[in-house]
Amino acid sequence: MSRVFRRYGSTYQSVTFEFEGKALNEVGFRRDNERSIPVDELDDRFELLETVHLSSEAEGDVQSETEQLLLDRLLEKGRAAAERLPEDGIAIVENERGGRDQPKPRQKISNVVVEGENRMRFHYVIEPPLRISLYRPRG
Repeated sequence: MSRVFRRYGSTYQSVTFEFEGKALNEVGFRRDNERSIPVDELDDRFELLETVHLSSEAEGDVQSETEQLLLDRLLEKGRAAAERLPEDGIAIVENERGGRDQPKPRQKISNVVVEGENRMRFHYVIEPPLRISLYRPRG
């Protein structure tokens, strides 16, 4: 059963993580159509436990591999947060879809000399962080 949700209009819909370095929106989510919760029922049915801010970093010599490593690390943290939920608890992705707070890989490139040769070194970080609120059922 899906435990991760994201707001789409007037409902929170269940989603799966879809973090892919080759995608336009690298930190993405796919609706799985398993569950939905009307926005106006969230506070009646669930109680907020905490909101976690997740980020990750990666550094390496190959750009695509380094970016995917960054996303894989963020995915691990997102899944770990969802696994901490109590039974029947839910996690809601709080970042706005396509908004200013959409988590994105940020890249810095530096030149390093390795055995007398110039090489590029890629450093990635997720900014802003992925915000996930964890809820437990009321009652």
